[in-house]
Amino acid sequence: MQQLSLLLNIPTLFATLAGVTGLLVGSFLNVVIYRLPIMMQRGWRKECTEYLQLSPEDAQAAEEPFNLVFPLSRCPGCNTPIKPYQNIPVISYLFLRGKCATCGCHISMRYPIIEAFTAVSSFIVAWHFGYTPQAAFALLLTWSLIALIFIDIDHQLLPDSITLPMLWLGMCLSLFNVYTDAHASIIGAVAGYIALWAVFHLFKLATGKEGMGYGDFKLLALFGAWLGWQYLPIIILLSSLVGAVIGVGMIIFVKHDHTVPIPFGPYLAAAGWIALLWGNDLNQLYLSTAGL
Repeated sequence: MQQLSLLLNIPTLFATLAGVTGLLVGSFLNVVIYRLPIMMQRGWRKECTEYLQLSPEDAQAAEEPFNLVFPLSRCPGCNTPIKPYQNIPVISYLFLRGKCATCGCHISMRYPIIEAFTAVSSFIVAWHFGYTPQAAFALLLTWSLIALIFIDIDHQLLPDSITLPMLWLGMCLSLFNVYTDAHASIIGAVAGYIALWAVFHLFKLATGKEGMGYGDFKLLALFGAWLGWQYLPIIILLSSLVGAVIGVGMIIFVKHDHTVPIPFGPYLAAAGWIALLWGNDLNQLYLSTAGL
């Protein structure tokens, strides 16, 4: 009871604990971001092989277990298993100077960046909501969004195995008015999906090209289920604005090929996360600015 009292009365303590937990979760998210798309590709290949009644091209590779647990983490250069003390979030990377302890192979700096980003995001969520049920579920959503963002950046893919369970969780939470009521949640999920579905088909009708993927529809439906339909306009506005600014900036300054599509999911996820924390204030600001 004394520990509970400390968490209730000292917000900084709870936020710090959430940040430390975020470091550990960030380490796991690195695994999810790398392995989940490969697991999905292997699953698709297996289904196609079975459907077409073909023999696997590589039986050994098909039989090798590959999931979020096995095989254990190892160096991509020499395949040496990474020891637990070499896998401490951020600290191990700094101690090893970004190299494998065995072969000296360079380890991407992206791993500690994701771990630190998850820790900071978790701290902000815990500080904002305090020691409440809202904080616990918001942390779970935050971690899911981080995985979705980086998977979409790498593969232009928003896995249903993350998006759909979180969508249903949002609708379940609405039964208890955690973030919104059930009425607003159901309408939000439906409206969120239909809004981007309509944009997709109008854009395709006008240009003959697909401007976004179906995963984006589901992601906006997820936010509608969690926050209610009232937050959809501000999420769409924020994501479109940020996406347009970054997209134009990449074309001008990074010489990004304008014919190569830029995933919309990261902008949508960032806008939804901002709405989760400050959506009410942003809605009030938008309405006052619009004179409504």
